[in-house]
Amino acid sequence: MNKGELKNIADMLFEAGILAKTPRSGFYFLGSGKQSVAEHTNRAVFIGYALASIIKEADAGKVMKMCLLHDLHEARTSDLNYVHQKYSTTDEDRAEKDLAYKLPFGEEMTELLKEFKERKTIESQIAKDADQIELILSLKEQIDLGNERAKLWIPSALQRLKTDEAKKLAEVIMETDFDNWWFANKDDKWWIDRNN
Repeated sequence: MNKGELKNIADMLFEAGILAKTPRSGFYFLGSGKQSVAEHTNRAVFIGYALASIIKEADAGKVMKMCLLHDLHEARTSDLNYVHQKYSTTDEDRAEKDLAYKLPFGEEMTELLKEFKERKTIESQIAKDADQIELILSLKEQIDLGNERAKLWIPSALQRLKTDEAKKLAEVIMETDFDNWWFANKDDKWWIDRNN
């Protein structure tokens, strides 16, 4: 690989870093919570991996790549929440093509994003479900912290889920306190005297 190709990759990596500075704008409407596009993407990748591991016929690597790339265009377009999308348009395809055309793996990125948007394959459906489950997790965290308005957002997010496995996972998420993983055994002596 020549220096020019490596420079294009370096540019893409700097651009991906912008996602850590790009806020998910829906939280402004919710009134609480805060999340960057990079934080959303990070957890969506984990969700995609988990769902693809449950749905055995899925290619987990492909799902994870779709989850990783699904909002990359937002480094150029910013995040438009559902209200913004009702009144504004962005050229996601152009943003993605402008980024991908000079990368040695750009064609793969373009194909993965096209497949993700078409939602015809099990991998694309899982990746989109991962995107929605990440929203559901974020909303559940806000509910558990006292934002009752977040409950109003849950039904439409649940209705967007396609796979049975994602629907079942979402049901369990709604029954689970967001800090259960950390403080599940409140009677453990560790919480009193962690040195013994």
